[in-house]
Amino acid sequence: MRSRFTAFALGDRNHLLASWHPDTRPAVLELDPSMRWYRLDIESSAAGSPFDVEGEVTFTAYYRRGAERGSLHERSRFARRDRRWVYVDGVVD
Repeated sequence: MRSRFTAFALGDRNHLLASWHPDTRPAVLELDPSMRWYRLDIESSAAGSPFDVEGEVTFTAYYRRGAERGSLHERSRFARRDRRWVYVDGVVD
């Protein structure tokens, strides 16, 4: 989760796509260059231990776009694939 937030903050499209489950990964990923992600609060996690194959993370990410400030609250699902955690999907509140 933290590496994906950092990738959004840096605009690293390649890492985002590589860390996305192939069944749900978009063919094209457009990032908004005016968005500045600056803070991530992990609120909870479930499963995701070395013995799990699925996990869940609930977080709030904060951004700025010009004078606008906002946040994104999401419950994300991850799956272990080839010994790596990949993003499956999420529910945004």
